[in-house]
Amino acid sequence: MEESKLKNILNKFKNGEISEDEIIPLLKKLPYEDINFAKLDYHRSLRQGLPEVIFAEGKSIKQISKIFTTMRKHSDNILITRAREEVFSKLQEIEKNLVYNEEARCISFSKSPMQKTGGKIAIVTAGTSDIPVAEEARFTAEFFGNEVFTIYDIGVAGLHRLLDNIEKIRSADVIIVVAGMEGALPSVIGGLVDKVVIAVPSDVGYGTNFGGLTPLFGMLNSCSPNVLVVNVNNGFGAAYSATLINLNCGKNKSK
Repeated sequence: MEESKLKNILNKFKNGEISEDEIIPLLKKLPYEDINFAKLDYHRSLRQGLPEVIFAEGKSIKQISKIFTTMRKHSDNILITRAREEVFSKLQEIEKNLVYNEEARCISFSKSPMQKTGGKIAIVTAGTSDIPVAEEARFTAEFFGNEVFTIYDIGVAGLHRLLDNIEKIRSADVIIVVAGMEGALPSVIGGLVDKVVIAVPSDVGYGTNFGGLTPLFGMLNSCSPNVLVVNVNNGFGAAYSATLINLNCGKNKSK
């Protein structure tokens, strides 16, 4: 449950618009709801600032449908990541108000827009083959209320492409960089900006990329101290963390 929704319920109770008998069932399910194969964490938004997200990979369509329909009763905004097109088709039978990005493999349901973070995120890729991971980050970041812009295919094999775009990249509050091969781009960008760079290693590359391990290790060993690293292909995690940075910076600015 979002903080704004909880405040609205409490205000209605305070003003006598809803009774104690009506409010108690709503609050009973606030920590989590047990649906046997999943325990839905409705308290996460209050605890961490952002709601629980459905990770579709490894779940059956029946499980995803049950989780979605249950969460929809309590949440105005639901994000589903790593979702196949068949999942989207099935969920459309339940709810028409869905958005699907095939490249990002993400589905969103929004009854009302999420609070704007007031922050701007740049999402950059080393190559065109890294775009699916970047699109997962973009879709997630926009869903969570960030202003987002993307710059794709400016890897170190043609450094002039990065330099042509560096001023725009510097305008962002947080920078997400997706790179495969040897994973050099986040370090280069980190050395040129005064912002946090969230590096996302991708599994794009030849055999010694080792499914993303080579860029992962390279990014973890970055000599740019402002580079933070998430797991291989984890565009979602990068966008989630960038959102929390923007939300907390926004709170500090308003004090």
